Amino acid sequence: MTKGTLLIKGKGGLGNRILSAVCGLVFADLTGRAPVIDWRDGSYAPEGQNAYPLLFQSPITLDCGESDSRVAPVSPKIWSGHLNRTPQQMIDKFMPNGHSGPVAYRSLCTNLRQLETAEDIAVFWSYLPKFGRLRPHLRRDRRFSGKTDAQIIRAYLAHYFIPNDRVAAAVDALAIEMESPSIGVHIRYTDRKVPLDRIKACLQAHLRRAPDTRIFLATDSAAVQAGMEQEFGQIYSHHKHLAEDGARLHHPNSTVAKQHEAENALIDMWQLSRCDRLIYSRHSTFSVTSAYLGAMASSQLCDVDRFSPTVVAKRLIQYYA
Repeated sequence: MTKGTLLIKGKGGLGNRILSAVCGLVFADLTGRAPVIDWRDGSYAPEGQNAYPLLFQSPITLDCGESDSRVAPVSPKIWSGHLNRTPQQMIDKFMPNGHSGPVAYRSLCTNLRQLETAEDIAVFWSYLPKFGRLRPHLRRDRRFSGKTDAQIIRAYLAHYFIPNDRVAAAVDALAIEMESPSIGVHIRYTDRKVPLDRIKACLQAHLRRAPDTRIFLATDSAAVQAGMEQEFGQIYSHHKHLAEDGARLHHPNSTVAKQHEAENALIDMWQLSRCDRLIYSRHSTFSVTSAYLGAMASSQLCDVDRFSPTVVAKRLIQYYA
């Protein structure tokens, strides 16, 4: 018997919202609540449509819209009467200067320190996963005790994030075309830029050791795509819309075909996970998610921001904040 509903909202890029949703799903199991993933913010499907069941073969049967008109106690109380809204809309309405700080998250997410709450509906939202805050609960629960965060994340990805048929078929076709050995390279270079010089240096070092390695490139930048092809020769990639002006591709005001381009991004993410090695920056949760999906060992990874004090400190703070 469930103890109410956990409504898991989404904000940010695919990597952020997938890993944050996993955290919410774990919290739902810890609290005995029925999880519902609500991605109606308009980033990956037309606004108002839930992108999650469109992109994934969801085992969740509840409809997120069923909670919109329910008259029931809500945790946090700020969501009462606003369950149809997105985190972005709630921040805009109640704390317009809070987009980049922890105040919005703390105000809009049910208390993760507390497993027992009386409210029928609890709302979970975070920009990044909060496993640091869940760690005391996980240690005391025999379903999770002794497991690493990576093991937990992989298990939930395998159950709740099976891509839809178009994505799965495209990834299967790419995997056959590329064969092994292969190396995946992820370069985010629009609204956020990873260190391109270090990415290239890591790739060049690998190719000196294994010149026959096939390269799969996933990027959001047309200029980076063209430059990498010119510098490294034949590169495999999945055809998709690429930014010409450095603008972020996926957001509510985007004019691209949202579900189609979201599927293209997932094809990139899953293909990166199937490569034998991965070059990436931990600053981008997109490629971090690929590493989890591929159950990649540290020997398979070249994280170009592994020793960046700024990136490492920021991630640690966000993990526990």
